[in-house]
Amino acid sequence: MIFREAQMSDIPQMQIVRHSVKENMLSNPALVTDKDYEEFLTVRGKGWVCEVDEYIVGFSIADLKENNIWALFVHPDHESKGIGKKLHNLMLSWYFEQTNTTVWLGTAPGTRAEKFYKHMGWIQVGKHGEKEIKFEMSVESFKKI
Repeated sequence: MIFREAQMSDIPQMQIVRHSVKENMLSNPALVTDKDYEEFLTVRGKGWVCEVDEYIVGFSIADLKENNIWALFVHPDHESKGIGKKLHNLMLSWYFEQTNTTVWLGTAPGTRAEKFYKHMGWIQVGKHGEKEIKFEMSVESFKKI
């Protein structure tokens, strides 16, 4: 496994991973474009990927503009191997090097993602929209994990 900063050339494989997930699926995959990935990787924040045999199997993206985790996804064939945790920690380490502002994310209730974020120390603070749970992580909480 190789963990590294995401490049523009990774976007097609990142899209494949995003569209392969069984939970937190996009209602309309066409709504998240390659241009969106480009903006989040170059203007709004930064991303990381995990490569196995030259294929992207997971990725994460932090958004400094909205103080949000825009993406953290692992291909279903590579779940439960520590990839999500490593991507999570790389992303949050970088994020909190840039700012001390609390970061937030939204995810669907009753999912593996919800359990993962709780396990990683995120605090549930309410709802995001109509269908998601909102979690927050402070720099102090991150330093404890």
